[in-house]
Amino acid sequence: MAVTESQSSCPKLALIGFGEAGETFARAASWNGHARGWDLLPARRELMAACGVSAGTDAADVLAGAQCALSLVTADAALDAARDYAPLLEAGQFWLDMNSVAPQTKRAAAEAITAAGGHYVDVAVMAPVDKGLTVPLLVAGPEADEAAALLAAMGFTNVRVVGEEVGRASAIKLCRSVMVKGLEALTAEMVLAASQAGVLDEVLASLDASEKQQSWFDRADYNLDRMMIHGQRRSAEMAEACAMLEGLGIAPLMSGQTVQRQLRLGELELTPPPDTLSAKLDAIWTTPDHKGEK
Repeated sequence: MAVTESQSSCPKLALIGFGEAGETFARAASWNGHARGWDLLPARRELMAACGVSAGTDAADVLAGAQCALSLVTADAALDAARDYAPLLEAGQFWLDMNSVAPQTKRAAAEAITAAGGHYVDVAVMAPVDKGLTVPLLVAGPEADEAAALLAAMGFTNVRVVGEEVGRASAIKLCRSVMVKGLEALTAEMVLAASQAGVLDEVLASLDASEKQQSWFDRADYNLDRMMIHGQRRSAEMAEACAMLEGLGIAPLMSGQTVQRQLRLGELELTPPPDTLSAKLDAIWTTPDHKGEK
């Protein structure tokens, strides 16, 4: 099922999972008549029609006849989805795993897909999905070049092949996540402590004095915003980063705690977050079921 020059239109797609990423991509794309979707949650299936996606009756229904499937489930469900749906694939179908999971998790998923006759592709989403089809995508695997052409045909405009080894794209993503999500978690810990000690303005001003690329008032506000909205999903991603580090023989001392910090703020369900940093901190401390520190 190689991509040819004659395939100028969007390929027939199966969307496995229709959360934030699936909905955002579908709304940004012109997939009407090309995409069918499946999600375990009825509410997500009901949303598909408004996004130009036909809801299937089950996973087998949406995979039947599709040229490729986009796996857009949660991190903790990515491997199960690959193993559960691999027997439903037709020979030569592409399984584009866009989930943020450890390289070894993707390699285990690849074993299931390739054993069933499918083509497994490791895809890493390297920025927030609200960028739509301009979001940077890294692609790796034996059929990465063909997969990149398929993604371009779907409308994605920022796709880069990073190698033939499954797990390479995921490794780039999660190594970056160790820093990005770790800094978010450290920011939360710092501003919570400084606000309680009554020295928040002094601490942030001191940080501003040493690094002028972005105001720490803005950075702290933004990082808490991301964790309040996406903390539970990011916690799952960082659990996968811990699995990667352990696989490399590195103890995930900071990353393991980042899992908990992201999760605790996400579980507060303060969405939409308050507009300002001080309002966010007040909301955290006054939440009845406060899980941030107690």
